[in-house]
Amino acid sequence: MTARTDITIAPFNGIWPRIHPSAFIAPGCRIIGDVEIGAESSIWYNCVIRGDANRIRIGARTNIQDGTVVHCDSPKPKRPEGFPTIIGDDVLIGHMAMIHGCVLEDRSFVGLGAIVMDGCTVSSDAMLAAGALLAPGKTIPMREMWIGRPAAMARALNDAQLAEMQAGVAAYVRAGQAHKANLELADGAAQG
Repeated sequence: MTARTDITIAPFNGIWPRIHPSAFIAPGCRIIGDVEIGAESSIWYNCVIRGDANRIRIGARTNIQDGTVVHCDSPKPKRPEGFPTIIGDDVLIGHMAMIHGCVLEDRSFVGLGAIVMDGCTVSSDAMLAAGALLAPGKTIPMREMWIGRPAAMARALNDAQLAEMQAGVAAYVRAGQAHKANLELADGAAQG
């Protein structure tokens, strides 16, 4: 058995996921349907990204950490577009988050176990804290951190905190590439 046998990349209604060759997809992941994943992004162990009801777009250098679920909302008579899930570049998403039918702009941050619901936006350089719930239709403005269930504005983010978030992005790109290389070595050893 190789290290890569426990990844599901499957079509839905004839649409296959499109994953950049430099992205890291960890074992245990399930990626289904209308999903695009950009360069040097990392999808960590046991994530589910299900583009069956609408489209999911994930930019470059974004990381989606272990156990996270990313889904979308289907078109409805009152909302013919539904709510796709659009995740920008350089986004940090913590372990066990729930991302559903929302927009996470470039350089945004969603903490461990947080929930982002339909029609929400986490703006660039904004943060939803660990365990928080962003109720449907809410927007976190740039440079704000929101906490709680339901989430509300806690404070502004300073330049040092934004720099720390971007350092986290760079660290996850390096970690993803290291995991990818180690799994490729394990695959080679298992076949040889």
